[in-house]
Parts: sequence; structure tokens; C-alpha cells
Amino acid sequence: MELIISNVMKNYGKKDVLKGVSFKMDNGIYGLLGPNGAGKTTLIRILAGLIPASSGQVLYNGKKCDKEYRAKLGYLPQDLDFYPNFTGRQYLEYVANLKGLSDVEADRKIKELAEQVDLTDDMERRCVNYSGGMKRRLGIAQALLNNPEILILDEPTAGLDPYERIKFRNIISVFSKDRAVLLSTHIVSDVDSVAKKIIMIKDGKVGSMEDGRAYMQRMNGKVWECSIAPDKLMGFQKNHVISNAVPNGDMIDIRVLSNSRPHEKAVNLEPNLEDAYLYEFNYKEAMA
Repeated sequence: MELIISNVMKNYGKKDVLKGVSFKMDNGIYGLLGPNGAGKTTLIRILAGLIPASSGQVLYNGKKCDKEYRAKLGYLPQDLDFYPNFTGRQYLEYVANLKGLSDVEADRKIKELAEQVDLTDDMERRCVNYSGGMKRRLGIAQALLNNPEILILDEPTAGLDPYERIKFRNIISVFSKDRAVLLSTHIVSDVDSVAKKIIMIKDGKVGSMEDGRAYMQRMNGKVWECSIAPDKLMGFQKNHVISNAVPNGDMIDIRVLSNSRPHEKAVNLEPNLEDAYLYEFNYKEAMA
């Protein structure tokens, strides 16, 4: 399976939301990482076939997207609504019917997926009474009913507590073995450990698509730690990018992104993906 996004642009009147987005996907998890308003959801909606691109194209196995592509697609939107009286089982039966599954096939897939997303004991409950994590897991189940080759997830962990985020991430890792997964998020930890490649998007543009290690390697020598007095923090922050600040006695230990030593006692630290994220999006200008 190969999905090619080639020079995709989207504008609303004079506003350019996507500005020539291009990348390629095959099996595995791809993280689409960017701040709110970067164009992630617009791109996701184009790939899900919900809105057309203004120009450019999306190719599935070398062909323009058509019924075959849509039949191979699973989609979890950021906001998932349920009919108030539906149980989890009724909701999945409804979606299975929309996707053209026979009653026998739908029953088999619902049982299989309920077990895989850990909802077997909750299928007869009304899904509007599910917790946020349960709703997300039910959303994954509906997206997988047609056994898609491409799974698109828009901010899937928004509103989840840390435990549910980890549980959800583990489920996605299992399902990514034989399909392409595009996970759109602004939460770095959602993709840090699971993504095969990371696509960073800002102001409707994407840069290179690389694994997390490549982004972090570019940060070597740019991440520092030092301690400053609390009353100096706000002034220091005006001229430096601070990714973390932790009180330590009468001082504050700060993690600073800078192309040069930001303080006479600053020492280099090993970069992480969050450092690279801040560097890409906030922040090259501030470090110039």
C-alpha cells in the first residue's frame, strides 16, 4: 500500500490553509505534529474525503482516490457524536451497516474489535455514558470495522488522562502492523515513541518527514540547563526559549533552547522530541 500526497493546497477565499503539502506513506504509524491552527484538521479532512483540495492530488496505489480508496479507509474524527439511545453495540451495528457489512460479518467484527479495544463488558451500555477513553476506543473500533488499509486519526487523545492516552497509544501500535496510520496531534508524547516517521506542519506547510531521532540529532548542542533566581525568570524568558522550569530550593532549574550558551554556567543536555518541536515551531527566529 502506498499513499502519496502531492502538492496539496486548500484555500478559503483569500486565506491559504494548506500551502503545497507533500509526503508519502506506507505501512506504519506516521505522526502529523503541529500546533492548533497549523492546518492538521484540514489536511485530515481532505485525506478522509470529506472536503476537496483546492489543488494538488492524493494518490492511492498510484491512482486518484475513488470508491476503492474510500472502502480501504478508516477515520476517527476529533469530535465523535453518538445517538443518545445507542448502546456501544448498536452504534457499531449502525456503522457496520453504513459500511456495507453483512449481519454475520458485522457480528463477527464487532465481537472481535470489542475484545481488542477492551470494551466487551460495556457493549450493552449507552455509549453516551462512556468515559472519554472508552468513547475513543469505541471510535477506533468503528474505524476498523471495514478492515481498512489506511487509518486516519484526528487528535485522538484530546481530553484523555495520561493512563488512557497510554492505553490508546498501545492499541494503535498493535493495529499499525499491517496498515498505514496517520495520527494528527499537538501532543508530542502521542507520537514520540510509536511513530515511524514524523511530519511537522506549521502555517499550512510541512518540512521534511523524518523519524524522531533525526529531529533530535539536529538539536545536539542547542539544549542547555542552568539555574537562575526566580525574579530573573521573566526577563530571561523574553530573550530565550525555555522548555521547562522546575523550582530547586531558592533557584529555578531551566531547560533552554539556544544556538549558543545562554548562561555562563549552562551545561548541554541530551535533546528530546519536545525540544525539536519547540525549535521547529517557536522558535528558530527566537534563537537566531
